[in-house]
Amino acid sequence: MAIEKELLDLLKKKRREKKKKFNRHVSILDLLSDREETARFYNFGKGTTCYNNVLILGDVKVGKNTWIGPNVILDGTGGLEIGDYVSISAGVQIYSHHTVEWSISYGKEGIKKKKTKIGNGVYIGPNSIIQMGVTIGNKVIIGAQSLVNKNIRSKLKYYREDVYVK
Repeated sequence: MAIEKELLDLLKKKRREKKKKFNRHVSILDLLSDREETARFYNFGKGTTCYNNVLILGDVKVGKNTWIGPNVILDGTGGLEIGDYVSISAGVQIYSHHTVEWSISYGKEGIKKKKTKIGNGVYIGPNSIIQMGVTIGNKVIIGAQSLVNKNIRSKLKYYREDVYVK
């Protein structure tokens, strides 16, 4: 029981520290981990931060000064490249594979994989989904809850539910 009390005391202390410093509450693992250290562990670029609860699969490359929010999926099964100064909001899912043909063929077809690329200076709004093989250019804004299934060139400044505004 002594170790349980010590652990609870440590968690309470860490919660108070986060509340005082950032005025926020995070999960237990995020209390005990450092977001920059998590990014360094995966060889992401300098200044990049990554919440502990991010699911990272396969070959994921991330540039510098990128923010990866909570509850994100980064699927690098087919290769995933993310640039510098990218904001990936909470709940975003970025894929580089899918299992549609595998499922409907009862496993006779293989899993499809294709590299996905995100440029520099991109903002991806909360709960957005980027499908496999998509390339997003530099300085693009993806609105909240968007499904991105086509490439978006750099000159486009806003994307929301298939509406493009220059």
